[in-house]
Amino acid sequence: MTLIASGGVIIASAALFIVLSVFAGLKDYSLNFSSFVDPDLKLIPSEGKSFQWTDNDHTALLNIEGITAYSKVIEERIIIKSDNKNLIATLKGVDNNYLNVTQIDTMVTKGSWIHPNSHEVVSGWGISNNLSFGILDFRKSLSLYVPKAGKGQASSVKDYYNSVFVNNVGLFEINEELNNNYIFSDISLAKELLSYNANQLSAIELKLAATANEDDIRAQLETTFGDQLSIKNRAQLNDALFKMLNTENLAVYLIFTLVIIIALFNVIGAIIMMILDKKNSLNTLFNLGTETKTIKSIFFLQGSLMTVVSGLIGVSIGLLVVFLQLMFELVMLTPDLPYPVRINALNILIVLATIFGLGILASKIASQRITPNLIKS
Repeated sequence: MTLIASGGVIIASAALFIVLSVFAGLKDYSLNFSSFVDPDLKLIPSEGKSFQWTDNDHTALLNIEGITAYSKVIEERIIIKSDNKNLIATLKGVDNNYLNVTQIDTMVTKGSWIHPNSHEVVSGWGISNNLSFGILDFRKSLSLYVPKAGKGQASSVKDYYNSVFVNNVGLFEINEELNNNYIFSDISLAKELLSYNANQLSAIELKLAATANEDDIRAQLETTFGDQLSIKNRAQLNDALFKMLNTENLAVYLIFTLVIIIALFNVIGAIIMMILDKKNSLNTLFNLGTETKTIKSIFFLQGSLMTVVSGLIGVSIGLLVVFLQLMFELVMLTPDLPYPVRINALNILIVLATIFGLGILASKIASQRITPNLIKS
């Protein structure tokens, strides 16, 4: 009975640690994957859709140590028209430094990246499929539309919107959301389409040095630009994804904690069986003057020791499994992609604290079954 109870705790603790390590790996994978399109830090206007970027702002930004490159960006929702098909998407106009900030060009699976000061665009595969156009397809007219800002009634339909003809030179494939919603162009085309002035931008995207401290740079940016601009890091730019992962992580933790609680019922049962099996010996100890409290502490310590040792063994097994996955890639998501896992010291503490806490509580409950009447009977 003791071996069965101990085995249940070992399996449950190992499973809990492995699952938490998998979610830690998924977070890292998502963050690394987003690095192809998301900057280390992004400055966006605190109010409105755009802001003015002056030469003084440029100089102040360059004076902050730890920033290796920055890119000027314009983003806006537009309408893409191809033949008789229309689609609402997000146009992202970027300057020449954008490829120094992100690695988006490595995600272009067909065609090439845009050239500076051109009417070329690079679209997501989803947009290309929905509108039925490819790369360098001169037989199909591809145009971008955006409503004009202003008030009053226009004299013709064309006065209600700006439009430009573009040529799609590449297709990128990142994830479903970006593939179906984003199209990239040179920043000059975006300014032309949106009627922005020379210094008007939607965002500034930053790349930090590998040794830079994000918190220090964020503090310097807040001091330099005050409340004019908000600062977001890569995790904040993907907050919906990380909220989903954290929610799933919590749900799985609670489910496996319930499994541990069920396994600890075996511990309670094992302690009670030992009490009944040793009842004659307990009666002898009681007659010799041993207090009931002392007898309870014996079984409490025995149950606690059993759960502690079982928890340590289970976590050790979990560490071994995760380490083997990291080294030998035993489980694969795709033929080229191993299942992501990460060994996190915090997860070890969480598992051990859960096992120790619940195990001690279970031992306490079981030891309370010892009463003078039980010993004397």
